[in-house]
Amino acid sequence: MAAAEAGALPAEQRVGQLVLPGDVLLLPAHPEADGERLWLGPGAALPGRLVCGPGLRSCGAGLLVTKCGLLRHRQAGGAGGGSGGAYWVDSQQKRYVPVKGDHVIGIVTIKAGDVFKVDVGGSEQASLSYLAFEGATKRNRPNVQVGDLIYGQFIVANKDMEPEMVCIDSSGRANGMGVIGHEGLLFKVSLGLIRKLLAPNCEIIQELGQLYPFEIVFGMNGRIWAKAKTIQQTLIVANILEACEHMTAEQRTQAFAKLSER
Repeated sequence: MAAAEAGALPAEQRVGQLVLPGDVLLLPAHPEADGERLWLGPGAALPGRLVCGPGLRSCGAGLLVTKCGLLRHRQAGGAGGGSGGAYWVDSQQKRYVPVKGDHVIGIVTIKAGDVFKVDVGGSEQASLSYLAFEGATKRNRPNVQVGDLIYGQFIVANKDMEPEMVCIDSSGRANGMGVIGHEGLLFKVSLGLIRKLLAPNCEIIQELGQLYPFEIVFGMNGRIWAKAKTIQQTLIVANILEACEHMTAEQRTQAFAKLSER
């Protein structure tokens, strides 16, 4: 590790560049790690919380890269200055690995007592307590059936424990989470495309919204649920989203122009 740290570069200089497993990224200050979050010390210019995302692990010098891909960084509170935010590695992995705080779309597979088992596309199913819904009590249980689609977030996600989901935020509110409607279409795209679609001011979603009014839910596990006014429009929305990953901006504009003429 000492040899790796000797050739380490500041993390902000590596943003957008290719990083390899074993690379060490230095931080502006030496944060104290709690396993999944790093806290910048008072010596930083603008102290804030720094989240260690997928493909990275905290180490003595800063961040240790565990995946091959492009280093990404998002400032706390959106674009702008500041030392906080999140670093992660944008890789083309096939299987989703649960990450604490990720919002995902799951499918209920088993109702076992007070716990639901949810398929999230990972190596093992996640558990979801019936009390992890807004307003749920022992007497007032949520109406969740096997086969239902669930939109929730992980509160436990590490290699040594079973993933655990909830459908409420820190204030106990659903905030858009819970059982997704039975209508609509669920389909899967690559994890890289999901991150692209969830980027602020994504042009694809803005252009698609000018064609048809629709509802859409994105899961960080590569699943998308969409619903438009008609089945045909829903299928068009799904096909465009699946195809746009390999389309240039010009090709996408031409495709939207053809659809708008119909």
